[in-house]
Amino acid sequence: MKKCVRDLVCLSLFLFVSLASTACGSAIKTDSDDGYSGPDRSIQNKGSDTLVNLALAWAETYRVVEPSVSIAVTGGGSGTGIAALINGTVDVANASRKMKDKEITAAQANGIEPIEYTVAIDALAVIVHPDNPVHALTIPQLADIYAGRITNWKGVGGNDAGIVLLSRETNSGTHVYFLETVVRKGDKENQDIFAPQTLLMPSSVGITSELRRNPNAIGYDGLGYVDPEHEQMIAVAKDTTSPYVFPSVEAGADGSYPISRGLYMYTAGQPGDVIAEYLNWVMGPEGQKIVADLGFVPLSTGAKAHDNE
Repeated sequence: MKKCVRDLVCLSLFLFVSLASTACGSAIKTDSDDGYSGPDRSIQNKGSDTLVNLALAWAETYRVVEPSVSIAVTGGGSGTGIAALINGTVDVANASRKMKDKEITAAQANGIEPIEYTVAIDALAVIVHPDNPVHALTIPQLADIYAGRITNWKGVGGNDAGIVLLSRETNSGTHVYFLETVVRKGDKENQDIFAPQTLLMPSSVGITSELRRNPNAIGYDGLGYVDPEHEQMIAVAKDTTSPYVFPSVEAGADGSYPISRGLYMYTAGQPGDVIAEYLNWVMGPEGQKIVADLGFVPLSTGAKAHDNE
């Protein structure tokens, strides 16, 4: 009799525990249960090294404005950010150039429709050592220098010394922009390339470090990264009949400086509320003040993220 009672109690306890476990299991939903998850308040942002400091400043300030949103920013170059967008591994890609047709096609093949937002403007500065006596160059002269047709500074009124060419590496949007706008002079039929002796640098820091120690070097960088105390900016003219203009926020904004470009963010299709709100803030007064504070050119009007729909 006692054995029967004991067995009945054990069976009752087993059934109770089983039912309790089932009840608890049905009350807690996880991603592995049925795809349920809470609202995503994080943004993965990757790409252009030109934009990385600006993107970091935006992210840090926005965390104060909207503490519930976490924004992770990494660089690596425009090509890296765009590749991540195409592969669906990033929410927002930063780029210092427009996406190429083949990149858009690759994204579409993956079911992704890239949406472009201009978030700032950059006056791309041509820089030399402070001791260099050359203060002004035309686009054709710069093209001849970087294509290797002019190899001595005396060819453009400078010292009798070989020109040391510095460029960003090929994955950089700045490299691509400079190639298309300066080396090829904006001519889509032009097939000129950087001279083989060009030193390709992985970052803006690499260019400025080499330039500061080499009086015969020439490079280029975003205006926001130039240190006027250690680098001399060159005035640039479109051609010999055009005015020479130094890079500046004002010259970039009014278009008088001939090497000005847009800086972009790309999303994979129309963004959700969290990303759209962030992009609206970036392109609004608060975000654009940070653009100006860091030496870039703010947008003339506060565009909205949904304006590109």
